[in-house]
Amino acid sequence: MIKSIKSLSLLSVGSFVSSGSAFLIYTILAREIGPESFGVFSSSMAIMKMFLLIGGFGVPQLWLKVFGKEGWEAIRWIRPSIKFVLLSFVLILISILILVFFIPNDGSTKFLLLILFLFILGNVSVQLVSSKLQLEERYGVLALWQLTPNLLRLLIVVLIFYVFDLSLKEKGVGVVYGVIGLVFVILASKELILMLQGNFLLKGHSEQKKDKTLQSLSLKKVLYEAWPFGAATLFAFIYMQSDIIMVKYMMGNEAAGYYNISFVVLSALLLIPTILFSKFLLPKYHRWANKDRGKLYRTYKKGNLIMIVTGSCCMLIIFLLSPFFIPLIFGEEYLPAVNLFKILSISLPISFLSYSIGATLVTNEHMKLKVKLMGSVALFNIVCNLFIIPKYGAIGAAISTVVSNMLLLILYYYNAQKRVFKKGSSEYNFKKS
Repeated sequence: MIKSIKSLSLLSVGSFVSSGSAFLIYTILAREIGPESFGVFSSSMAIMKMFLLIGGFGVPQLWLKVFGKEGWEAIRWIRPSIKFVLLSFVLILISILILVFFIPNDGSTKFLLLILFLFILGNVSVQLVSSKLQLEERYGVLALWQLTPNLLRLLIVVLIFYVFDLSLKEKGVGVVYGVIGLVFVILASKELILMLQGNFLLKGHSEQKKDKTLQSLSLKKVLYEAWPFGAATLFAFIYMQSDIIMVKYMMGNEAAGYYNISFVVLSALLLIPTILFSKFLLPKYHRWANKDRGKLYRTYKKGNLIMIVTGSCCMLIIFLLSPFFIPLIFGEEYLPAVNLFKILSISLPISFLSYSIGATLVTNEHMKLKVKLMGSVALFNIVCNLFIIPKYGAIGAAISTVVSNMLLLILYYYNAQKRVFKKGSSEYNFKKS
């Protein structure tokens, strides 16, 4: 128990420092470069984060699953997985070049899309090493590894604006993100080479049998097993962040800047369930789903209660205080973001609970079902935005997000009860265990 609390504390500190750094970066940029330039940068970042989802396309999450199920035998997945990631980088670069040279965009957006390709490389590298550290349960190193990129970006931005008193627009910010991305590609290479050699400390499994010959795997097999995780992340992006892109192209850069302010703050709060389920419990969920199903169910019940209470408290605090801290932190020109923030805050208890329930749908063979649910909600969200944004602007996008999150929660709960924890099921008959 003490060890778990310590691990969660380390992950929490690391994640909140990282998220806090990102929040401060966006706060500084919003104040220093203005809504127009901030809208160009934030919408370009949203586009690149969509491409980022193709990078590796679920490989980091796949590693958690296969090592939880196979133990040391899952080392056979590493080499083909890394080849798969490299191939995904080539596809991303081709897509970015098409977007830059064949799709109408302003000069700043084109430059940002090109330089932020390095941001994608660095981010995927961080994710891969993070999965390795999770498997090793080296939570202190994991926390440090994940907080450093945003902390470095913050330090550079602070130095530029407040120490050297230099002027910086969206292009300069893109260079900062790109250079740091390249740095982390280099740093991650060492860890990934060690993993390729089987030189790491896998927790929760017996010692590695060095003399055992393992079957090699094809890229097709990696794609078959990884795509549900990649698709799930892509669909989550669509109903969480595609609104920013759609608001940019349908309502303009300034409206996108207002919307992004609200999203940045709410994303920081969503770190609470992300830390608990994605970083701490997920590797354990994969083990428990195969070896201790009773513990999985008991943790699921406790997690649901904790999440709905925590999410509701966050919603009330945000709803009451946003009229004061939005203009205080970001400036009076961002007052239009207050109403957006209030609407989006309704999603907090919904999303918190969805994280808890949805985590159980990642285990065993339920992931493909989860992807179908997320894909349905993503499609629903896009259709809603197409009809609502032209008439109601960013407010319509916020309402669409809340409705989509509620629909996802309903689908998650119904299917978790029916498929994962179905009473009498031969696979999960453990409610009393």
